[in-house]
Formats: sequence, C-alpha cells, structure tokens
Amino acid sequence: MIQIVVIGSGNVAHHLISAFLQSTEIELVQVFARDRNALRQFSGSFAITNNLNELAQADLYLIAVSDDAIGPVSMQIQKENGLVAHTSGGVSIDGLASHHRRGVFYPLQTFSKNKTVDFRSIPICLEATTPGDYQLLEKVARSISDSVHAIDSNQRKALHVSAVFANNFTNHLYKIAGDICAENQIPFDILKPLIQETAQKILTLSPAEAQTGPARRHDATTIQRHLDFLTDNPKKIYQLLTQSIQNDQKL
Repeated sequence: MIQIVVIGSGNVAHHLISAFLQSTEIELVQVFARDRNALRQFSGSFAITNNLNELAQADLYLIAVSDDAIGPVSMQIQKENGLVAHTSGGVSIDGLASHHRRGVFYPLQTFSKNKTVDFRSIPICLEATTPGDYQLLEKVARSISDSVHAIDSNQRKALHVSAVFANNFTNHLYKIAGDICAENQIPFDILKPLIQETAQKILTLSPAEAQTGPARRHDATTIQRHLDFLTDNPKKIYQLLTQSIQNDQKL
C-alpha cells in the first residue's frame, strides 16, 4: 500500500482524506492540522500532528493548504525520502522547496466541507519531475478517480484561470442574482431550474452555441431597461458582460 501524509485540514484536505480512507490501495498514516478539532469527524482514523517536525515516514506528502503557504510549508518538511506534492491549480511545481522530490496532485473541483462529492468523477491533474514520481502520483490518483490527466504547470495555469471563470465568477453572478431577488421579495429557488438547464446544455452544446439572452440577440431596448434598473457594481458587470458577448459574436 502507498503511505500518505496529508498536510492541511481545509476543504480540499477533507475531501482527499475521505477519498483516501475509502481506497484499498492507500494507507493514510497521518494528517497535519494546526487545529486538531478541524479533523474531529475523522477521530481515530489516523494519527494527527500539529508539528511539521513530527511528520511520519511516508511515500507521499500531500500539501493541501492555501497557495501562499505552500512554499513555506514545503520548506519545513525535512524528510529525506518521500515525494512532496501540492494540490493547487494556481501554483507552479517550482513553488515547492527544491530540496524535495516534487509533484502536483490537483483535483479540479470546487469543494465545500459539508457537500459530498463523487471523487471517482473528479479530474485529477498530475505533474512530476521524474517518470517514477509521476507513476506514483498516477497510482494514487487512479485509486480514487477515473479521470487522471498529465498537465504541466503552464497548462495548469490556463486551466485554473478557466476554472475561475467557469466556477468562481459564475457563482458570484449567482450571488448577485440572489441579491436582486431578495431585494425584490422573489425566492431565489425560482431561478434554480434555469441554472440547472444552463449547466445541462453545456454537456451537449459548445458555450458559443448555448449562449442566449438579450446581448446575444442585440435586444437594445431590453438591455437599456435592465441598465436603468440596475445600480453600482451589478450595473457595471452587466455592461461589461453584455459588451463581451456582443464583441465575441463579431469574431
């Protein structure tokens, strides 16, 4: 079995821990967490430490912390053996301390602690500095996912930016839509069938083919009515996105 130490206790770490505990090919020997209470739901499943100097011996040390902390944390790992990999989409493999064997194990998904995910369907993007280390990461990835991809740091940068547009920015637009609904005594639930259909369409149509709405139709009267209704930041975003959609049609 492949022995793994997970460093972190946030959203990504929680879901990786759950996936590893269900794998018959992985032995999760230890998890590092500054706050042990953050892992109380896993009590008794593995050893826990809050001291990076007390990390157990393992084949893989998987760093699942904030992007800014990846470099400093990797510098504190003093194990001579074992591959050190991070789980970030936004950090190069060179963001890890150079005295380690280095890799990237990036699950492309949005994670919330209280929302269960099917890890077998989640794409895992891998990078390593040697073929042997890549094979180790690939074996770990295939033990929890059916979608494994070799993605280098430059590709991952593009992929992460794409994911921010597809997920984070889209969710912010949901938040704006929710605010508008709340301000006008409209339940946000009324929009959920529309949101679901929009997501479903992209499974069979390209984004360009799926685009609809007043900007796509160049419906100037409706667009102006919307702009007259909106104020402040939502108005600016509406104008910017409308112009972007219309400019895209000119290409």
